Amino acid sequence: MDIQAFDKALQEIVKKRTDLEKIDYNNPKYDDLEEQLHDLEDAFSVKYGEYLEDVLQDVHDELCPDNDVLFPTAYIKGVPVEIDKYAGKETILTLEANPPRITLSIGKEKKKEVVWTAK
Repeated sequence: MDIQAFDKALQEIVKKRTDLEKIDYNNPKYDDLEEQLHDLEDAFSVKYGEYLEDVLQDVHDELCPDNDVLFPTAYIKGVPVEIDKYAGKETILTLEANPPRITLSIGKEKKKEVVWTAK
C-alpha cells in the first residue's frame, strides 16, 4: 500500500471536516462542502476500507473486544470504546494522519497512546 497516498487522502478528509465545522449550517457553501466531504469519504472507503476494517478489528480484539468495529471513517472523529485496563476512564480510538495511525486517548487529560501505525 502507498502510505503517502493513504495519508494524503486521510488529511484531505480531516481538512474538509474542519472546513465544514467552521461554517454554519445555513451558509450557502455548507451543502457543497458536505457533498465534497462525503465524496472524499466514499473514495477513501472504497480504496482503504477493507484494509482499515482488518486493522481496526485487530486493535479491537487486543484492546476492546466487547466493542463493535465501526465504519473506518467514524474513527477520524474518534470512537468511544470500553477498555478493561482503563475502567472508569473515557477512552477513545482515533484514526489520525501524518503519519497515519490509530491513537487511544485516555481520561479527561486525553493522554495518548499510539496503538497502530501504517507501514
